[in-house]
Amino acid sequence: MNKWYIENGSEGDIVISTRIRLARNIEEYPFPCRLTVAGKEKVCDEIKNAVLSDDSWGFSYTKMNQFTRTQAVSLAERHIISPEFASDRAGRALLLTDDEAISIMLCEEDHIRLQVMMSGLALKEAYSVADKVDNLIGSKFNYAYDDRIGYLTQCPTNLGTAMRASVMLHLPALTRCGQIGKLANTVSKLGLVIRGAFGEGSSPTGEIYQLSNQITLGISEEAALDNLQSITLQLIAQERAAAQKLIENVLEEDKVFRAMGILQNARVLSTDEFMELISLVRMGVSLKLIDMKLTKINELTVAVQPATINACEGKDLTARERDILRAEMVRKAF
Repeated sequence: MNKWYIENGSEGDIVISTRIRLARNIEEYPFPCRLTVAGKEKVCDEIKNAVLSDDSWGFSYTKMNQFTRTQAVSLAERHIISPEFASDRAGRALLLTDDEAISIMLCEEDHIRLQVMMSGLALKEAYSVADKVDNLIGSKFNYAYDDRIGYLTQCPTNLGTAMRASVMLHLPALTRCGQIGKLANTVSKLGLVIRGAFGEGSSPTGEIYQLSNQITLGISEEAALDNLQSITLQLIAQERAAAQKLIENVLEEDKVFRAMGILQNARVLSTDEFMELISLVRMGVSLKLIDMKLTKINELTVAVQPATINACEGKDLTARERDILRAEMVRKAF
């Protein structure tokens, strides 16, 4: 079965992926930060039994301590789990579908972190799936909920809908034109935030950014999704216009083809250099300067991340060994 991140969805030249994340807590238990490891394991077991009672979704269940550190970090590189969830695996578990589109982190910051990922711009579609899985779990438990505030979460910034909707955007032209800082100020006034690809505290690599809703209290899920959809479509239009203007400069066009040449021939390739070069090639593909499928770029970008390479090889390689192997993988793909 194809993984969700290999596909190329709607507006896929700019929007790499869509994510809906719902935070939920079970009323009868303290927040995970107040639970012992044994207490967390009990919560995990109860939620596992509830979810697996409906086999139509095809979830598999794995305790996080059954993953090696490398395997856990690889999951984070693929945005299936959070980096924090990968760093501390005690008393935690993961429910995951075969295509890796639906993941449920158990006893992360909250008892339940339900996440649905889809390629391209698919906010309403991803929310529809998340809502159905949420209803399945909610039918088995009493969620921690207040009629005035909404869903109760460990972090106050998630109170209310407890929903974070986000889109992963490739914005090379706007980045090169120095517009990201201005955009960040603008979207913050509209209840959104733009960050690096791995969310809060991360820096953008490969000119990939995460745009998400910042307000969860006093707003409905539908209103938050509509707002994010509207701003995303505006950014798509701005990026396309900026890219068309940028590429009129022959020096910028030259950078795209030089990047392609390096990727086709390099013998040693670090992660950072790959991300920088593949960003230029992706822009070239989007502008139809280069004949290549974006699905190949999507798949390759995931496959060559450090922990994912180690996990695939079944051992921890040195940085130089990974750089050589990464270059070989890229040459074969191109």
